[in-house]
Amino acid sequence: MTSLFQILSFAIDIIWFLILAHIIMSWLVGFQVLNLRQPLVAQIWHGLNRVLEPIYGPIRRMLPPMGGLDLAPMVVIFGIFAIRTILYNNIAAFG
Repeated sequence: MTSLFQILSFAIDIIWFLILAHIIMSWLVGFQVLNLRQPLVAQIWHGLNRVLEPIYGPIRRMLPPMGGLDLAPMVVIFGIFAIRTILYNNIAAFG
């Protein structure tokens, strides 16, 4: 059962990293530090969007429109934090 805990923890860490990379990249694209016309940057950007849109999509549909502000990543980060806390508080159940 410890292996199951480690796999879940690793998956959560990967999703956390991808979301943080997407947030930072969106800021860099927004402030025109990165240019989406560069093939590598565009590939990374579209890849991150394809991976994270299934997670963000349902949350965006539930949240009210906020103008240009996207709160979906913040909600997902909060959810990941909650799941991680629940996993670590119940680690005895995996051992």
